[in-house]
Amino acid sequence: MSNHIKLFWIFTILTFTGCYPVDQPVFDGTVKDIDGNVYHTVKIGSQTWMMENLQTTHYSDSTAIPMIGDSAAWTNLITPAYCWYNNDSVTNKNVYGALYNWYSVNTGKLAPKGWHVATNADWSVLENTVSIYLYTSVSLPKILASRMNWTTSITMGAIGNNPGINNSSGFSALPGGSRENNKFSFNTRGTTGNFWSSTVISDTTALSFVMSYNQNSVDRHFKHKWNGLSVRCVKD
Repeated sequence: MSNHIKLFWIFTILTFTGCYPVDQPVFDGTVKDIDGNVYHTVKIGSQTWMMENLQTTHYSDSTAIPMIGDSAAWTNLITPAYCWYNNDSVTNKNVYGALYNWYSVNTGKLAPKGWHVATNADWSVLENTVSIYLYTSVSLPKILASRMNWTTSITMGAIGNNPGINNSSGFSALPGGSRENNKFSFNTRGTTGNFWSSTVISDTTALSFVMSYNQNSVDRHFKHKWNGLSVRCVKD
């Protein structure tokens, strides 16, 4: 019996018995942050994730998060802050969310009550779940939001040429870009999703997760804590 026939029968048995490695993603509702912003939620395996990037301007205890627009001031921060890409909330808030430095993540109050900023362990569970669910290695097409959320300038890149883009996990990764330093300030919105974890690496760095249009996997980066990155939250 050929391998193709064997795989066919294995898939057929799993289909009729319902014995899949993990359940299909379940789009199970919404959650509000303290500002009243509404996020759709999806259950992926054992986890429930927000499907949009965080955009709150207040902590869960109603305290305002400082908004810093000036690049020089942003770079020198060792205290919590947030901003909008290009300091433009009209264009970016509802699509890509806010950019937060890690000091705001570290307060433990950035996520809505009952939720938390994803840890390295949370991301690892997601990667493993998606990998099992897809019967293959973790790949970006399975967690990216639709092409319309990625800039048209990358249509000849890995994303534009990849017919497998289907967001089958339901995660809906969005390319919110980042705020990094004085020279480049805001960059890569539309081509790269940069997400903080709450996992610290050193006195000056923390772990982030990067999804770029020209790659097929999720990368871990050590980022300086004053970088402005997107945030995804997981239900406690």
